[in-house]
Amino acid sequence: MVTRGKNINLFLMDGTTKGRIKCTLANWTGVAYKIPRTELDKCKGRDDLCQSGVYFLFGTSDQDDDNMVYIGQAGVRKSGEGLLCRLIEHRRNPDKDYWTEAVIFTTSNNSFGPTEISYLENRFCGLATDTDRYVVKNGNEPTSGNITEEKESELEEFIDYAKIVMGALGYKLFEPLTDKPKSTASIESPKEELLLFLKRKSRKSNLVIEASCKQTSEGFVVLKGSSIETIDSKSIPPGVKKRRQKAKIDKNGILQEDILFRSPSYAAGFVIGGHVNGLTEWKTKDGVSLKDIENSKNN
Repeated sequence: MVTRGKNINLFLMDGTTKGRIKCTLANWTGVAYKIPRTELDKCKGRDDLCQSGVYFLFGTSDQDDDNMVYIGQAGVRKSGEGLLCRLIEHRRNPDKDYWTEAVIFTTSNNSFGPTEISYLENRFCGLATDTDRYVVKNGNEPTSGNITEEKESELEEFIDYAKIVMGALGYKLFEPLTDKPKSTASIESPKEELLLFLKRKSRKSNLVIEASCKQTSEGFVVLKGSSIETIDSKSIPPGVKKRRQKAKIDKNGILQEDILFRSPSYAAGFVIGGHVNGLTEWKTKDGVSLKDIENSKNN
């Protein structure tokens, strides 16, 4: 199917991009809020934040700079309080002191009941875990509940819109690092990501290092299954060394996850464990270097 444009309305509630943001999307009953932890008290008295919904608590680990998220649901209580009350409770919880910003999803017609928010919480947790961009801090996997196929179809449509809104609010929680293969039946598809390769024999381990990566709109993704040099050179940049220490690499030097880098040289340095020019090291299957590809674009 042809991918069409979307009309998203972002309302800066405090007149600044650092404050609260309300987000709506054309032809969607959903309503989203992006609220800094420090601005929760300003939201008191808002009827839609007293409703049921699903929320995301975003933060960064002080120990290793990992992006973290907690995904939860909030129902309406006897006191008439819902989402905002739950967030204020989390603000007082020392076990969740890492979060600095919340994203909330509810509806303009207050249509979410316990079944709907349980299903959404379960699906959002699964999607975030599969994408693996953030450390999902939920201790237990939420239950999906029992819903009809009609309701499931309705909620999956809500999820599709919510994924777009989440990205527009600056969180790529549901966006995979690389595009999935396109169906041959697709009428129109985005430009394919450039697939690159690096191969050299290591002087340190005497092993042949072979890796592949994709150039995306965000940078360069070293792909799962790549062979990684396990011995660091003295010239290795500190940032690359840290990424190698955190990465999931098995005892045979095989990378167990996709990893994003902003520059081709850092991506190549991660693979070989040292300083290297990624523009010349990364090449297509036909042996054309990334440098030559970039130069041809400028001619």
